[in-house]
Order: sequence, then structure tokens, then C-alpha cells
Amino acid sequence: MSNNGNTLDQRTFGKLSRLYIIALTVIALSIIVSQYLVRRHLNTQESDSTIINVAGRQRMLSQKLTKDILKLNSAKDLDVQLQLKNQIKQTLRVWETSHYALQKGNDSMGLPGDNSKAVQQKFEKLNPVFLSISNASKGIISKIENTPPLPLVHYEPEIATVTSAEGDFLFLMDDIVNQYDLEASKKVNWLRQLESLITIFTLSVLLLEFLFIFWPTAKNIRATLADLLRAESKAKQMAIEADELSIAKEKSIRELRALNYAMDETLLFARITPSGSLVHMGKKFSRLFKVSRFSTSASFAEVLSVNENEQVLIENIVSKHKKIGWQGEVKATTKDEKDVWLEMAFIPFNPSEDKSELLIIASDITSRKEAQLEIERLTKKGFDEKMNHQKIISSQIIENQEKEQSRIAKDVHDGIGQMLTGLKYNLESINLNDTEKAEQKIEYLKELALNIIKGVRTATFNLTPPELSDHGVVPAITKLTQELSKLTGKNIQLFNKSNFNQRLDSLVEINIYRIVQEAINNAIKYANSSYIIVSLSHSENLLSIVIDDNGKGFDPNKVKKVKNADGGMGMTFMKERIKFIDGRLFLYSEKDKGTRVTLNIPLPKQVSNEKLVNLPT
Repeated sequence: MSNNGNTLDQRTFGKLSRLYIIALTVIALSIIVSQYLVRRHLNTQESDSTIINVAGRQRMLSQKLTKDILKLNSAKDLDVQLQLKNQIKQTLRVWETSHYALQKGNDSMGLPGDNSKAVQQKFEKLNPVFLSISNASKGIISKIENTPPLPLVHYEPEIATVTSAEGDFLFLMDDIVNQYDLEASKKVNWLRQLESLITIFTLSVLLLEFLFIFWPTAKNIRATLADLLRAESKAKQMAIEADELSIAKEKSIRELRALNYAMDETLLFARITPSGSLVHMGKKFSRLFKVSRFSTSASFAEVLSVNENEQVLIENIVSKHKKIGWQGEVKATTKDEKDVWLEMAFIPFNPSEDKSELLIIASDITSRKEAQLEIERLTKKGFDEKMNHQKIISSQIIENQEKEQSRIAKDVHDGIGQMLTGLKYNLESINLNDTEKAEQKIEYLKELALNIIKGVRTATFNLTPPELSDHGVVPAITKLTQELSKLTGKNIQLFNKSNFNQRLDSLVEINIYRIVQEAINNAIKYANSSYIIVSLSHSENLLSIVIDDNGKGFDPNKVKKVKNADGGMGMTFMKERIKFIDGRLFLYSEKDKGTRVTLNIPLPKQVSNEKLVNLPT
């Protein structure tokens, strides 16, 4: 019967193993093939965004080139003409390089040059217009560089050529950009179809595996259980027949005595009562712990260790597992204060009907355990050093980023802002009484200049407000809410409930400000909110900032899975910064019920105000 049982187990589990290996292999192959096809298609689309970006930039460069050329009409001074000439020359070089790179490719710009036939035909229409603008611009540059420079009247034919061709260039370039975008969209649609086919294939594979593998396996298991029930019936019959084996009892006792002798001489072996008293201890055990083998009055826990805590632990193990047995590691201490680690097993048995004992079988694993503890200590030490090093690097990176943003803010405000303001005043002073088209062009340039100035001021404010370094995070957040309310037209309010006005570490203030700024910008850009409240309160050890909006809300579980869409990188940005300052961030939002972002930042012990309020939970 034993042979039959072994054959049944081998046959059943061997078949199950083969079926599951086949199922998992098919699923793995389908995943690998799908990933290969998707990645292969994505590799062909890596340059699409670069192509569209460069093509769109050509329109901006052509407009900038035309604008700089038109400025020559009002440039009376030779130095101004030379400065405009340099700008025209630089813009023309970038414009021409990008134009030819879009058609023929450029490795440094990431342009492959493998345009479709439709794009090539559109470039064939665009090239004559491009060459007319390019040649006219080069003619202007040549005349300015002439010695002596020619009067402004000599530039008028080239200026007229540029202005007349600009509209055609913008129209044709728009057509090319749209074609690029259309072709990229077709590639994306193809990828969607591929993903749908892969999904259908995977589901079909799972269905086939259920029908041909898992369902037959379930039927096989039911048959196996039936075989086990029949085996149980046979086992009962064997139990009845076991009475006949009582004759061999004396023989078994003698064999047990022999086995006990062997264990006594070779193993860490002992016998104890369920209460923990020592009944018998093998020679090897007694030599290790220097105790008499037949000391029946001794406690097993006291024999193993002279340490009271270790004794209590051993007694608890014996008491808890005296009926069910136990296996694990035990630390012991010999009488000469030497640490010993034992891999120990407690096995309950009944030497007679009215008596129970525990067999103790152990092995000395002191060397292995000491090596393991040393490895754990070294691993923890290395991990702590790595984390400290990473924290220092992160601190330096953030500090350098803030310094760079401060410099950029100053350059934008003092340089570009003043230059564009001057451009606005110069355009307003022009008095042209020619055609109606010229007047419309001037009005358009005025509006464009105003929008650029507004954008520069907004960017300057978003980089690094001076209030943050001069007065602290609360004045900086106050200024942030006021300026964003003016710029966006939304009602943004700040409530400092506990009058918090203390200064914190500069990096802590920078990170708090950036997180609040990101939360407000998210509410403005993505939530379509009209009312935003920033509440600030603190206790002795905690600063809490809550940003509430009445926007459309969202599902936070979906945002956690996004890495490159709206809100994805913003949430990552906020979590990394709050983690850096040892704070906590909580996000709560519901569909059409707005969003709440809560920041809890620990405060140094010395930071406290007289007025404390309960913090929101």
C-alpha cells in the first residue's frame, strides 16, 4: 500500500507541476512578446516630439527674424543697427540649421530626417518662400556690414521681401506642423490597436489555460481526494490489525533503548518534564553546560543559562509549547559566561499512559549565529552611512537649485523685463499713416509685448520671492497668495490662525514654500477652482498648513499611479520635499467636492508662540 501511495503522489504532483509550468510559460511568453512589440513601436516614435517641437519653433524664429528686420526702419543709430544685425544673423543661423535638419536629419538635434512623402511635398512648396526670406536677410546683413554702411533706404527692398513672404511661410509651416502631428497621432492609434490585440490574445490564453489546464487539474484533484479516502479506509483496517503487533512490543523497547544510548552519546539530547524540570541529559549536553547528567532536581532553564532574562524566555517556551512541540533558536549562557546559540526542538511524548515528557534535541550553531549577527551589524552600518550620504547630497542639490533660481529671477526681472518694457514704449511711439494692415500689425505687437511682460513678471515671482529669504515662509506665502490672486483672478485667501511668525532653517522654509506653491498651482491649473483657502496653524512641536479648493476634485488612487500626466510629477515633487524635511503630507479629494492638501512639519523645540490652537486632523 505504501508503494501504491508513493506512486499516486508522484503521478499526481508530477502532472500538476508540468501543467502549471506550461501555463506560466505561455503567460510569460505572451507578456514578453507584447512588451517587445510595444517597445519596438515606441522606439520609432522617440523623435516625433522633437520634430514637432523644432517645426513649431521655426514659426517663432521666422517671426523674430521679421520683427528684428522691421526694427531697422526706426534704428537711426549705427550701433543699434549693428546690434540688430547681430541678432538677425544669429536668428538666421538657427532658423536655417533647423530648416535643413528637418528635411535631411541632424544627429545632434535628434532629427532622423526620414520624412513621409506628404511632408516632403509640403517642404518643396515651402523652400522657395524660405529661400526668399533667407536671401533677403543675408542681403540686409551684407549691406549693414558694408564699409561704409549703406543708408536705411537701401534696405527697403529686402525688408519688403521679408514682410511679404512671412505670411506664406507661417501658413506653409503650420501645414507641415499639422502633418507631423497627424502622422504622430496615426502611430499612437496603431499602438492602441496593438495593445487591444495583445489584451485579447492574453485573455484568450487565460481562457484556454482554464479550459485545458486548471479545470482538468481540479478534476484530477477530486479524483486524488477519492483515492485518499479509500486509503483512509484501508488505514483503519490496518489499525485493527495492529493489535496483532503487540508481540513485537518488547523488541521495540529494546530498539528504543539502543537508540536512546546512541543519542545520549552523540547528540545534544535531554528529557524534561512539562514543568521544565530536568529528567535526563546526554553526555554531550552535560559536558557543554557542566552539569550532572542525572540531576533530576535542576530546572532545565537554569541549566542552559545563568542569565535571568534568558531563563524566563526558555521557561515561557516550555510552558507555551509543552503540548504541541516547538522548534527554533535559543540563546544560552554557560557558567563561565560564554554565549551559546542552539538550534533546538521540543518533542512531546508519553513514556507511559499517565506520564508525559518533552524530548530535547539541539545542535550548536554558535559560530553560524555569530557570523550572521556580524553580517547584520555591518549591513545596518553600511545602510545608515548610505542614507546619511544620500541626505547630504539631496540637501546640496536642493540648495544649489534654489540659488540658481534666485539668479535666474534677478536676470529675468532686471534684464528681459526692462528690455520688453522699452519695446512696448517704442512701439507705442511709432506713428505710421500708411495702410490699415500696418496699423493692425502694430496693435498686435503691442498686445504681444504686454503679454510677454506679464509672463516675465509671473515667472520672476514664481522662481524665488525675496520675502522668503528676508522675512520667512509666512510673509512669502502671504505674497504668493496675493500675487496669484491678482494674476489669475481667483479668490485666494491666507488665514494664519495661530499667528505663526518664527523663522525656520532655510532649507525647511524653501521646501515648505515650494510645496504650498505647487498645491496652489495645481488647484489653479487642473481643478478649475474659483476659491482657494490656505490655513496655517501650529502647536509647540508641529506646524500645519492646509490648502483647500472648491474645484472639480479627482480620485487620489489614480493620481498615485500617474508619473507623467497632470498632477503626477507634482505629487512626486511634493512628497520628496516633505520627506526631506521629515514632515508628512495628506491628500484628500472627491469628485466634484474639491481637494484638501495637509502638510504637517515638525518644529524645533525652541519654536513656539503664546497662542496655540488645535491642529486639524
